[in-house]
Amino acid sequence: MLPPNRRPPHPGEILKHEFLEPLNLTQQRIADAIGVTRVRINEIILGKRAITPDTAFRLAKFFDTTPDFWIGMQVDVDMWDTLQLNRDEYERIHSLVTEKKS
Repeated sequence: MLPPNRRPPHPGEILKHEFLEPLNLTQQRIADAIGVTRVRINEIILGKRAITPDTAFRLAKFFDTTPDFWIGMQVDVDMWDTLQLNRDEYERIHSLVTEKKS
């Protein structure tokens, strides 16, 4: 369920605050370990790039988490952003179930 009043944290925030900082890891160290560029890691941390399935598998392997952990956070952010962008349009759509009852 999406939080009603605030955007969920971007996976990059979690990566930075829950993994990099406590483990004293650099972006370069993670990039080298998982086989991606430092720029890719940096853009994720800054919220400029989404977590892809490929990145989710790589981070999951390195941090002993699951790909679903990373993708789930990204989906929450994507769903929130889409809802905010299209809320008015979605509110104009009427349920087929409601129309059949009338």
